[in-house]
Formats: sequence, C-alpha cells, structure tokens
Amino acid sequence: MINLHIRRSLSAKLSLSILLLAIPIFVLSLGILFVQSRNIIKKEAMEHAKSLLNTTMQRLDRNMMAVETATDIYDWEITENLQPDSLLALTRRVVTRNPHVDGCSISMEPDVFPQIGRYFSVYTVRETDTITSVIEQEYEYFEKIWYKTPHNLNKPCWVTFFDESDSLELTISGLIASYGKPIYSSDNQFIGVISSDISLIRLSKDITAEKPYPNSYFMMLGKEGHYFIHPDSTKLFTHTIFDDVDPREQADLIALGHEMTAGNQGSMAVVIDGTPCLVCYQPMHGTEWSLAIVCPESDILNDYHALANIIALLIAFGLLLILIFCHRAVAHAIRPINQLLTKTQTIASGNYEVHIPKSNRNDVVGRLQNSFATMLQSLNFHMGSIRYTAEQTENRNQELLQAMRLAEEADRNKTTFIQNVTHQIRTPLNIIMGFSQVLRDDVKTSTSTNSGISEEEMNNVTYTMKHNARILERMVHMLFDSSATGITEEMKNQKYEKVSCNEAARESIRYINEHFPSLDIKFNTEVADNFCIKTNRTDLLYCLSEILYNSAKYSDGQHIQLHIGLTDNTVQYICVDTGKGIPEADRDHIFEPFTKADDLSEGLGLGLPLTKNHVLKMGGTITLDTSYHDGCRFIIELPR
Repeated sequence: MINLHIRRSLSAKLSLSILLLAIPIFVLSLGILFVQSRNIIKKEAMEHAKSLLNTTMQRLDRNMMAVETATDIYDWEITENLQPDSLLALTRRVVTRNPHVDGCSISMEPDVFPQIGRYFSVYTVRETDTITSVIEQEYEYFEKIWYKTPHNLNKPCWVTFFDESDSLELTISGLIASYGKPIYSSDNQFIGVISSDISLIRLSKDITAEKPYPNSYFMMLGKEGHYFIHPDSTKLFTHTIFDDVDPREQADLIALGHEMTAGNQGSMAVVIDGTPCLVCYQPMHGTEWSLAIVCPESDILNDYHALANIIALLIAFGLLLILIFCHRAVAHAIRPINQLLTKTQTIASGNYEVHIPKSNRNDVVGRLQNSFATMLQSLNFHMGSIRYTAEQTENRNQELLQAMRLAEEADRNKTTFIQNVTHQIRTPLNIIMGFSQVLRDDVKTSTSTNSGISEEEMNNVTYTMKHNARILERMVHMLFDSSATGITEEMKNQKYEKVSCNEAARESIRYINEHFPSLDIKFNTEVADNFCIKTNRTDLLYCLSEILYNSAKYSDGQHIQLHIGLTDNTVQYICVDTGKGIPEADRDHIFEPFTKADDLSEGLGLGLPLTKNHVLKMGGTITLDTSYHDGCRFIIELPR
C-alpha cells in the first residue's frame, strides 16, 4: 500500500529522494556526538565517585577526630582523680557529652587499686537513647587488642575487634573501632588504658547514607585486608579481600587489595563478583584502614545507555522532520491540483458541502480552480434551495404529526374524563334515587296500612341522601371551578379580608364533620384566636376543607391532625394523617388535573390541583412532605 502511494504521489517521490541523501550526513554527525558524550559521561562519573569518597572520608576524619579529642582531653583528669568512682563517672561523661562515642572504658593495670583486687575496668555504653555505666566483671582484659595494642606501642592508636559479648556485662553489638590511649601516673608510670568505641555498624550506616548510584556501596579494609565495612555482613572481620580469589582470573581484585592494604590512593577498574566496577580508594588518616567506593559500570553507564536511546529517537525524529518538511515543500507547489482532485471526488460522491476558494494565480491551474469554484457556487445555490424546501416540508410534517398526537391524547383524556364524571355522578344519583323510591313506597304503605319505616331508619335514609347530595354538589363545584367560566367568575369575586387563622381551621373541621360525623380531627395551634391574616376567606376555607377531606377519605380515619404554626414570614397549616399514604411513583403528579392514584377510586382528580391553584392565588404554597412515611403530611404556607 505504501509502495502504491509513493508511485502515485509526486511529492512522496521527491521527499524520499531528499531523505536518502540526508541520512548519511545526519547519522555521521550524531554518531560523533554520541562517542564524545560517552567519554564525557564516564569522566564525570569517575569525578563524582572520587568527590563523594573525599567527602565521606572528611566526614569520617571529623568523627574520628572528635572521638580522639574527647578521649585525649580527659587524660589529665584521670591522673588527678585516680579513684574508682571518679573513673566510672568520667567514662559516663565522655559518652554523654560526645554523640560520636558509643562506649568508653578505663581499664587499669593489675593491683592499681589494692582494695579492689587485681582487676579494675569501668565501662559506659550508649544503647539507643539510654546510657549505662558499670564496673565490669573480672576477666583477662590485658590480652584484649584494645588494651594490649596501645600498651605495647606506648602511644594512642585505633584498633578494630569483634565485641566479645560473652565476657562483658554490657556490650556494643557487632564490630567495634576503638581508639585507645595509654594512661600514666604522675611519676610517669603506665597504669592503664582509656579507650573510646565506635560501632562499625552505625558507622557503616552513616557512610552508606549517601551513594552516587543505586547499586554502589562502600567497603573498608584493615591492614591484612579484612572487611570492616561491606554490604555482605557475613564477610565482616572474618574474611579478607584475598579469600577465594583466583590469581589468574581475578588479578585485578588482588591488585586492588594490595593497593588498599599498602595505604595507597587512586582508582581502578575491577571485576567484583562477575560485575565490572570502578573502584576509588583512599587510606584513612591516623589508621591502617582504607576506604573504597565501588560503582558498577552498569550504573555509571546508565546515563550513557539512556543517551543512546535518546540519540536513536533524535535520529528517527530528525529524519521524520526532514521527510515532513520535504513533503510539505513539494506538496505546496502542487496543492491546488490535489485540492481540486479531492473536492471533485467529494462532489462526485454526492456531498456538495465543500468550498473551492478563488485563486490569484493566472496560470492554467489558477484558471481551472476559479472555473471549478464558480461551478460549485451555482450548484450549491440550487442544492440549497432544494434542501431548504425539503427541510420546511419535514418540519411542517413533524408539527402536523405532533398536533395529531396531541389531538388524539386530548380526545382520549376527554373520553376518560367524561366516563369518570359519569361514573362519579351516577353513583350518588343512584343512591339518592333509590332512597327516594324507598320514601315514596313508605308513604304509600303508611297510608294504606298505617305502618312505615322507623324514625332511626328515616334518619339514616335522609343522612345518606344528604351526604350523596353534598358529594354531587362538591363535584359540580369542582367542575365549575376548573372551567374557564369558573376561573373568570372567581377572578371577578376576588375579595381580601382579615381572616382569623384559628376560626378558619375550626370552620373547615366542622364542614368535614358534617360529611364524616364520627371522625375525630385533632386541632392544635401556635397562634391566638385573634391572630388574623389578610386573604381570601373562601379560598382558604376551600383549601383547608380539601386537604382534610382527602385525609378523611384515604387515611385510617383515626389519627388526623391539623396544626397551625408560625415562621418569620408565613403561617403554616399542617395536615397530618396515618394510613397508606401516596405511592412514591405518584407523588410528582398529584397536583396535575384529572390525576388519581387509583382510577377506580372516588373523585375526579381535581381536588389537589384546584387546591394548589387557590393557594397560589393567595400568594402561598402547598407541598407534600416526602420525609413523612406513616401517611400523608400536607403543608400550606401563606404570607403573614
């Protein structure tokens, strides 16, 4: 597919030719830069390792000098206060005042204190944040390296040893570097050794806290090549750098060991454990130890390899840029023809939503482009007229379809409403007509036989007829109220007056009791009887009667309450009942006209919608409290 594109595209052919000429020059230039960068990176890595080694060595020298100074300054005080208790306090003072000292001991020659015996050695050790001082148990410390070495040399010196915890009451765990100094009496007789200890484990942590590369590490060798500091703790003190080394294959490692044990300074490439490394080493001042930093070449050349990847990306990116620029330059020269080709193909496929600009060129390509532009303008004009007509026709059809759907919906609603009204009116009418027939038959019977229905039955009949007559009256009033004539008539008769809040509530309760004589509606109020608001009395009575009527019909009929409360700006009428309530799915539609939760239930579906209209006319609001789940709670709020 790519070969086909190159064969068919003139700009692609020219761009590819230019790219083939640029590749050798581009690759040669970047190759030279790559080699130079590699040498610079290796040189900088070596300098960085040496610098870090020097910095670490200076830090170690400062720490060791601090230990030496802390030990030396108490020499005279030992001679002046040659008492057991004073010596114990002195070791504690050395450790307490010098954070670099992990332990301090003063060990005396035999029988320096005859009252104590042959042995006397005091020791203070730092354990985390605790400092402990003890008089050590009797043991042959005269042969210990930290005592024997300064005694034999007759001068201060550093020694290393492994802590023999089985012979001491308190110890420093692991390898210890100890600075020992001979103690002389006032008559210049050797009487003991004061030594200050440093934990090589802690010293190793301080040294390795900073390293130039992720896998680099420090190692410290003693005079015989023993490891004092090394990442492999199994080699410490017990192994030397010469152990298990093949002279033929690891001559470089042996040479490094000799260089370090001889106290020389420098750097060399060494293969350690099969890994090529660069090692920088340097002797420690005042000791026979040598410190080295080991940097694997893989870490040192990590930036070098990263640079190789970057250069490879640069080569690819540069060649891509050359190809793009060449292709653009060539394509710019023949762009008008390509544009005309593309746009004519689009028009041929049936899409006329294209634009061919006018050209300022006077050659054949420019005139051809202008001719196509004029042709496309004429074609777009005619197609636009056709499209506009089609869109207008489509919009009109959609409007007619929507109107037809609304008409069908209105016809269905009308039929449903008429059927509902017919059913709702027929029931009370049948009851009234039935009882009328009973009364008429009773009159005929009582005339001929002097016997009729009892007074109690007569009262029940008349109550039932009256109750159903009121139902008819209520439905007729709702129909009139919801009609256009009713709305106009109501607007003419709008009359605002002072209305007692409590009296309006009581009158509404009395109205409901006429329909439901056995119903007990509990009424409580937060306002006085003379508290009034200015509103339409008829609308207020209607709204209160409707919400109470709904509670009487649809609740359990035993726990209906009407409460009057006050807020800063409104009066609240709260009607609460207990029962099945209104299903959650129907709560959003209860204030819509002709809406009922149950199509078979009594009513026209106008009670709550008309109530809401009247409340809004009075400037208030009516809401259903959805947080109440034991029935219904309606809240009417009117301005004070």
